[in-house]
Amino acid sequence: MKIETEKDIIELIKQDEWMMNALLAAKQLNLPDWWICAGFVRSKIWDTLHNFTNRTRTPDVDVIYFDRTNLNETEEKRLEEKLMEINPIVPWSVKNEARMHITNGIPPYSSSVDAISKFPETATALGVKLDGVDNLILTAPCGISDVLNLEIKPTSFFREHPDLGTIYNERVMKKNWKDTWSRVKMHYI
Repeated sequence: MKIETEKDIIELIKQDEWMMNALLAAKQLNLPDWWICAGFVRSKIWDTLHNFTNRTRTPDVDVIYFDRTNLNETEEKRLEEKLMEINPIVPWSVKNEARMHITNGIPPYSSSVDAISKFPETATALGVKLDGVDNLILTAPCGISDVLNLEIKPTSFFREHPDLGTIYNERVMKKNWKDTWSRVKMHYI
């Protein structure tokens, strides 16, 4: 399948039963401003661009949401357990982006999409969710060109904050995506 547009990415995910089942499970939680993001979307795109017939191993499936009314981390663990009951074959990770700025030591996010825009890499700053009638929605606040061009680049948030350069560079080296996807091009700050 050729991937050139956001619509192509949406169609690619729609055709993946495992991904759609994960999205349906996450939707059941009725979380405010929820998305499944990061490697869940990026890896599917890169697997396809590398013509892989099997899905690469996913260490976790990141479900994010935005709820200022309950910043307790134990709520996230409770939601992970609930997702495990719904779909136990998915390695769930749930985070409330209304509190993650504290963990990351930066100003508060205004929404989940704002948080996604401040992920370290543009190629990972992606999220998908289902709307009220199960239409698949994609958010790509940093665009899709880097993920489609197999480029690992820092988001503007990381470029604008030089003190975050070390975190970005260490993360890119640790993730070592080139070992899995050989055509990926790494850019450092």
